Amino acid sequence: MNTTAEALKPLLWEPKNLVRAIEAAGVTLWSWNVDTDALAMDDHAYDLWGIPRNTDVKFEDLSAHIHPADRDRVRAAFTATRALVGPYEIDFRIMVGDELRWISARGQGDDAGIVQRIMFGIFIDVTGRKQAEEGRELLAGEMSHRVKNLLAIASGLTAITSRSTATTNDMARELTLRLTALGRAHDLVRPVPGQTEAASVLLGDLLTVLLAPYDDLGAFSGRIRVSVPRMRVGESATTILAMVVHELATNSLKHGALSVDTGILDVACSAQDEGVTIIWTESGGPKVKPPPGPGGYGSKLVERSVTGHLRGSIDYNWAEEGVVVTLKVNPERLAA
Repeated sequence: MNTTAEALKPLLWEPKNLVRAIEAAGVTLWSWNVDTDALAMDDHAYDLWGIPRNTDVKFEDLSAHIHPADRDRVRAAFTATRALVGPYEIDFRIMVGDELRWISARGQGDDAGIVQRIMFGIFIDVTGRKQAEEGRELLAGEMSHRVKNLLAIASGLTAITSRSTATTNDMARELTLRLTALGRAHDLVRPVPGQTEAASVLLGDLLTVLLAPYDDLGAFSGRIRVSVPRMRVGESATTILAMVVHELATNSLKHGALSVDTGILDVACSAQDEGVTIIWTESGGPKVKPPPGPGGYGSKLVERSVTGHLRGSIDYNWAEEGVVVTLKVNPERLAA
């Protein structure tokens, strides 16, 4: 086996095989004259940067393609590379037309390997890896937010149940029923293929199931009122609407109408060909104050989901007597 390996080794260094290996790895090559600032790149590097091949470029020419938020950092990093000891790696974003790409620039610092004032290195397209990292961070943030919300919901439901029951046994039984209803509602947030015969649900049924855990019949009957026309919501849209309702209900349970036994929640809906409008109206709760700042993670997640998947909008009216949330969605996306 050793004999075979020794026989194959020389093939590794043949220029044509080195080129094959570099292309297979998605590696592009560059060289940089530290005195004149001139750059030379292979054809694949020109393509990666979206620059016509065989164009004379300097570092400043490449800088024009670097994302404005990364430009100064990359300039400073490249200037500092000559003082670094050992290999270096810099990840940054570039714009190629309207497309955003992530590039990793790698080389050797401390003038190691410099030849006639020219340094050498590589560019690698790491867009896929960066998108995967961002996806994992978004998922981790969403999961953390959901856990915090569930703890807040459990605390709020305990307070609601304590107001509507007289004995410990009654409270335990009622709280168990509410938490069970909450579990059924969360099943709608993540529909499991094969568990339901239909791939859609009636909007009224969806809202009723989602809001059932928050209703407080001990104060008075019907503090949560749902009035919507008969229309179906597709499986994908069900996930988004369920998330929106959970977010709004959690906020109401912590700060709004559902936080007190006199609060009332009305959910109404109107439907036209051009759009479906759902209006969430709170009243009878504590005085409302607009939240400071641009909003938390949950608000941003809701807005991104509504505007993106449902191709709609969500607006908040922070009236002192109770918040009014207007959700407009595309009918076709609602049925999807």
